[in-house]
Amino acid sequence: MRENGPVISATRQPGTPAAAVPPRLIATDLDGTLLRDDKSVSPRTVAALAAAEEAGIEVFFVTGRPARWMDVVSDHVHGHGLAICGNGAAVVDLHGGPGAHRFVKVRELARAGALDAVRRLRTAAPGTVFAVEQTYGFHQEPDYPKLHMEIPDNLLPAERLLAPDGPDADQPVLKILAYHPDLDPDAFLTLARVAIADRANVTRSSPSALLELSGPEVSKASTLALCCAERGISHEEVVAFGDMPNDLEMLTWAGRSYAMGNAHPDVIAAASGRTVANNEDGVAVVIEELLAERF
Repeated sequence: MRENGPVISATRQPGTPAAAVPPRLIATDLDGTLLRDDKSVSPRTVAALAAAEEAGIEVFFVTGRPARWMDVVSDHVHGHGLAICGNGAAVVDLHGGPGAHRFVKVRELARAGALDAVRRLRTAAPGTVFAVEQTYGFHQEPDYPKLHMEIPDNLLPAERLLAPDGPDADQPVLKILAYHPDLDPDAFLTLARVAIADRANVTRSSPSALLELSGPEVSKASTLALCCAERGISHEEVVAFGDMPNDLEMLTWAGRSYAMGNAHPDVIAAASGRTVANNEDGVAVVIEELLAERF
């Protein structure tokens, strides 16, 4: 709904029956999903998240963001306070607040595999520039554009950044960012997946030609599955929300899933349901309906 407009109910895709299993966990992406375009969490969404936790439903933030960018939701942490960051590369305890996050689980991209992927993508898509995301550091090539609101720790070629004796060599590599100034985003994604094959998991969450490379088996879905298994929660008991290709595996894994009204076409096709856009509090709309079903 809009702030003062009528409620627009979330809908399931045609021919998809409503999930009969009561939800025990909500997994939601942030940018383009839970967050509005101004990166705020609306009062309605804050209230819905709190109500879900009060009803005994765990809420996991599952995002491509690094841990240091989680301040946008740190004030809305309830219960366990865990988030899945870096497209599944890290599970982070947010209770410490901005700058004091604790890494609970890290699923790194091996440097050798990262170097191989960089070389293959340079060959397949000349002009690609790279950045390297680590647990506590961010490094980029000199020609990598200012896509992020931060100052990189180092400006060096990716081969040097990923060398065994490169900067912060003692820190795990969480993901590689690959940007191309000219290619269509979806075409770049397809090209990269063919070139890199099984050496890394390749996805994207940006509207620009910016790809994200993680470990071969690392995704939002695989890390969420690990966290759920630790809690004795089945995939049927998970409700997931997303808007971009990096959410696809999570949306198809969850028992019930919703594409945002502003979602990528592939996400809309993959999800079992659809809600309104992020700026219309689409996640809150569904949570309110889920709680109404239970009570």
